[in-house]
Amino acid sequence: MKTLDNRKIVLVGTGFVGMSFAYSLLSQPGIDELVLIDVAKEKAEGEAMDLSHGLPYAASKMRIYAGDYADCKDASIVVVTAGAAQKPGQTRLELTAINTKIMKGICEQIKESGFGGILVVASNPVDLMTYVAQKVTGYPKNRVIGSGTLLDTARLRYMVAKYLDVNSTNVHAYIMGEHGDSSFVPWMHAYIGCKSLLELLDEQGRDMADLLQIYQDVRNAAYEIIEKKKATYYGIGLSLNRLVGAILNNENAIMTVSVYQNNEYGKSGLYIGVPAIVNREGIREIIHLPLNEVDQGKFDTSCDNLMEIIRETIDPLL
Repeated sequence: MKTLDNRKIVLVGTGFVGMSFAYSLLSQPGIDELVLIDVAKEKAEGEAMDLSHGLPYAASKMRIYAGDYADCKDASIVVVTAGAAQKPGQTRLELTAINTKIMKGICEQIKESGFGGILVVASNPVDLMTYVAQKVTGYPKNRVIGSGTLLDTARLRYMVAKYLDVNSTNVHAYIMGEHGDSSFVPWMHAYIGCKSLLELLDEQGRDMADLLQIYQDVRNAAYEIIEKKKATYYGIGLSLNRLVGAILNNENAIMTVSVYQNNEYGKSGLYIGVPAIVNREGIREIIHLPLNEVDQGKFDTSCDNLMEIIRETIDPLL
C-alpha cells in the first residue's frame, strides 16, 4: 500500500464531471500535484493551464499539468471519470457495453504504470465500472472504490432538509443499492440529528407519502437535469472531492460508496452502494445495517439486476 506522503492525484477524463471535480480541488488544501489525462491531449493541456491560472486565489498551491499514464506510478489516488456520456432518455445501464471497453483499456494502462494507491471510479454505470476496474487491475478490493450512491445520498439529504427546514448536515439518511433506478432508502435508519425521521414525521402529523415523493425526486433528479442542461457534473464533482478528502486525510468517514460485497448483506461478487468507513487504506469496513424484509428485497433486486448484466455483458468482454 502506497503512503500518502506525496499527495498526488491523477484524473483520467477531462469532461464535465472530471473538470468539476478538478476545479473543486482548488478549495482542498494540502494537495501537491494534480495530473490530467485525456485521449484529447490538447484539451487536458488547456484545462491544466486554465486551472493553474486560478492558483493565486486558491486554497491549494498544487502543481497542475497534463500527463500520461506513467504519471500514475507515484500517485496517491487515481480518479477515473472517462467514458461515454449518458444521453437524454438513456439509462446508466445502457451505457454498459461501450464503457466496459473504455474502462478496460484505461485500467490496463493504470496497472502497467505500477500504481499502488487508491483507485476511485465515477464513470457510469458506476457500480459495474468499479467491478470492471477491480477485475482488470486485480487490486485489493478495498482499494478500488466507486462513487456509488454518494451523490444520490447528497440529493436525499438536501431534499429532506428542505422539506423539514433543517440544516442538511443534521440529516443522516442514506440511499443504498445501485446508483440508478433500483436504489432505495432504508427509512428506518434515517435520523434528523439524534431523532428518528419516522418518529419525527409522526409527531408532526406529516404524511409518510411525502417520503416516497422525496425518493422519487431523488431518483429522477439526474434525468431531469440531463433533460434541462444535457449533463450533471457539479454535484458529482463535489461528491468526489469529499471522497478524495476522506481518503487523503484518513478521516474514517462513513459514506455510501460502491464497495465489493462479501455477503455483508447476503450478496457477493459485485460492487454496489452501501454505507462504509473510508480512510487512507480505502474501505476500512462495510457498515451492516439490519434491513427489514421490504428493504432487503429491494437490495436483493438491485444486486440481481447488476449481476445479470455482469454475467451477460461484462464478463464476456473481460
